[in-house]
Amino acid sequence: MNVEIEQEDDGRWIAEVPDFPGAMAYGVSRQEAISSVEVLVLRAIADRLEHREDVPQVDHVFTVPTA
Repeated sequence: MNVEIEQEDDGRWIAEVPDFPGAMAYGVSRQEAISSVEVLVLRAIADRLEHREDVPQVDHVFTVPTA
């Protein structure tokens, strides 16, 4: 899953995983935003598995573009 990262006008960072709708997190630093969205996606996948729901096919866990 690819992580897209962008800095907002107010200085905060936002990280998003487009392949996982709704997976978006803010952070005061680039790394904080990335870590937060990765945790969010992993928790959502774990929840889906626990409830025997469909989980998206994943070829690799996360790909983050270099700064």
